[in-house]
Amino acid sequence: MAQEKSESATDTPLRLDPEHVFQFRCAPGVPCFTECCRDVTIVLTPYDVLRLKNALGMSSSEFLDAYSVVLSTERRLIPMVVLKMNEEDKRCPFVTRQGCTLYEDRPWPCRMFPLDMNDDATFGLITDASRCRGLREPSKQRIGDWLIEQGVPIYDEMNSLFAQITSPLRAQEPDIQNPQIRQMIFMSLYNLDRFRDFIFESSFLDRFELDQAMVEKIKRSDLELLKFSFDWIKFGIFGQKTLKVKPIPETR
Repeated sequence: MAQEKSESATDTPLRLDPEHVFQFRCAPGVPCFTECCRDVTIVLTPYDVLRLKNALGMSSSEFLDAYSVVLSTERRLIPMVVLKMNEEDKRCPFVTRQGCTLYEDRPWPCRMFPLDMNDDATFGLITDASRCRGLREPSKQRIGDWLIEQGVPIYDEMNSLFAQITSPLRAQEPDIQNPQIRQMIFMSLYNLDRFRDFIFESSFLDRFELDQAMVEKIKRSDLELLKFSFDWIKFGIFGQKTLKVKPIPETR
């Protein structure tokens, strides 16, 4: 069994591994409860949008229109989608004094707080005990166990798949001027309901070979549809052989 390593909030090292035990608790009664949900930039991944729109019982288009700000530039092929805060108090629209109303489907940054992941897969604190009183609470837990309790693994899995697209783009942004291609990429990642319509209401299935099991998966599951969208982008942007084009019938 791995030896647990524990430090207080005042001497926590910059890089923590999953075996570290850290001191943290966030709950009603902690003096700063929900203060971290105000005046903060929360970048949403495609999986975040999937979970939030389903939790609200909304379509992708409805969610994006009501609760997001899409930040795009000419150099960015995939725009940044940010959660829209309330105009009057800059608070998250899903947070009340009692806490998060969408807690089970909260975005990845909210699940990770007060931790952030470093490039080498270690963790660091993004705040300190002077601002986050939860770091003074007596509750202690191993980081690896805490991440599982917070439901982080599925988010990490989907973020890793998303990174297979975003990382190559950061290294060398392709010169794509066609706005329709940019719109198609955004739709396939963030507007899954429209992407599903595109697959089943266009000639898509006539042009690509998909077995019936995959067709049923992407018809019924947003999660499988999002995974498929990653393969679709790899095929269209990077030329990877993630999809198979049907042969063109010979004409006589």
